Amino acid sequence: MPLPHRHLTSMLVRREGDLFLFDCGEGTQVSLRRLNLKWKKINAIFISHTHADHVTGLPGMLMLSSQVERTEPLYVIGPPKIAEFVNASRAVLEMYINYEIIVREIDDPRAKQVVYQGDGFCVRCVPLQHSRPCVGYILEEDSRPGLFHPERAIDAGVPRGPLWGVLQRGESVAVDDGRVVQPADVMGPARPGRKVSYITDTLPLRTISDEIAGSDLVICEGMFEAALADTAHAKRHMTAREAAQIAAESEGIKSLGLIHFSPRYTERDLKRLLDEAIEVFPRTFLTRDRQHIPIPYEDDVD
Repeated sequence: MPLPHRHLTSMLVRREGDLFLFDCGEGTQVSLRRLNLKWKKINAIFISHTHADHVTGLPGMLMLSSQVERTEPLYVIGPPKIAEFVNASRAVLEMYINYEIIVREIDDPRAKQVVYQGDGFCVRCVPLQHSRPCVGYILEEDSRPGLFHPERAIDAGVPRGPLWGVLQRGESVAVDDGRVVQPADVMGPARPGRKVSYITDTLPLRTISDEIAGSDLVICEGMFEAALADTAHAKRHMTAREAAQIAAESEGIKSLGLIHFSPRYTERDLKRLLDEAIEVFPRTFLTRDRQHIPIPYEDDVD
C-alpha cells in the first residue's frame, strides 16, 4: 500500500533525452511533478504484471499525456491483460485521449524476448515467478565503437579532417598512396554500452542471475527480512538477502538497489533489510522516492 513517505513502485529511466517508465504505481504522477520531468517525452511504459500496486497510476498518466500537446505515440507494454486494463480504463473513465496509444501484450511471459527496440539499445523481458504472469525488464545498450586514436591515423597516412569521421563511423578510407585504412587500424576495441535491470515481483530464481549479468544497476525487490522468508515465498516474493544473493551469483553487477518494501517496515526498520543484503552483496543500497542515480559509461569513470 502507498505510505505518506513512500509511494508505490515505479522506475523512470532517462536515456539520450528519451524517458522510459517501468511500472506505474499510485503516486507516480506526484513524483514526476516534483521532479519537474516532462512526461510527454515518455516513449514507453513497461508493466511487470497487472497487480493493482503496479498499474493504478497508469490511467492518470494516460489522461495527463493529453494535456501536454503530445504528438508521438505512447507504447504500453506488459503481460496478458494489460490491454484489457487500458481499454477498460479508457471506456469507464471516458478518457479524452488526443494521441496514439499502442498496447503490446507479451504473448508468452515465460519466454525471454525483445519487446522494444530503439536506436542503439533494446528492452527485453525476462520471465519471473509470481502469483500471476509477471516479467522483469532489462534495458541494454549496444556496444559502442572503440576510442579513436589520432596518432594512429596520422601514422597510417590519414590527414586530419573528414576522413577521421569516416573511420570513426566504422568505414574504411583510401589514402593518397592507394592503401586502404581500416577502422581497426586506428580504433581501440569496442566498448560496452550500459545495462539496467528491473526485477519485481518474484520468487528468487537462479535464471535471474544469468539475465542481469553485467548490469550497471539492478533495481530489485527486497520485500521482507530473512526471518520472514516463508511469508515472502508464500506470497511469491523474495527477501532482501535473496535479492543480494542473486546479485552476488551474477557476474559484473556494479550496484543493487532494493525496492518494493513491505508496508510493515518503517523507514527505520528498512535498515534491517539493508544490513542483511550488504552481508551478501556489499554494493547494495535502499532506493528512495525521487532518488536520482546517474549511470555513466564505464570509460567516463575516473
